Amino acid sequence: MTKSFAIGALAEAAGVKIPTIRYYETIGLLPSPERSDANRRLYGEDAIRRLRFIRHARELGFEIEDILQLLTLSVDPKRECREVDAIAQRHLADINSRLKRLKALKTEVSRMIRQCAKGTVAECRIIDVLAHHEHCLHNTH
Repeated sequence: MTKSFAIGALAEAAGVKIPTIRYYETIGLLPSPERSDANRRLYGEDAIRRLRFIRHARELGFEIEDILQLLTLSVDPKRECREVDAIAQRHLADINSRLKRLKALKTEVSRMIRQCAKGTVAECRIIDVLAHHEHCLHNTH
């Protein structure tokens, strides 16, 4: 007989919040659980493992769609991992792209700070750039 967990115990064991579990069920990341005679959700240990997998993947920045694909691929352990590698490579490319944009943002904000005359707000270069150059952030995407 497998051990069953109520949603609160599952949340605690997996390190996620109850609304997160419900959301993951709604979007298909977590299968709908069995129900008790009192219509309470009952989860098995596989749900804990799956939620920990999802949580760790989210901590690494994987998108929900990619996590769903990874979970689908993980059910066939003898399958070649080419598709898993492709997902990870795409994610790494996205991380590198974000790092490049963040570096450009850092450079721009540093430049604004250096150009600040430390006078009055009316003379403030930071306020001036923000007020008149809204397009700067859009150009970093």
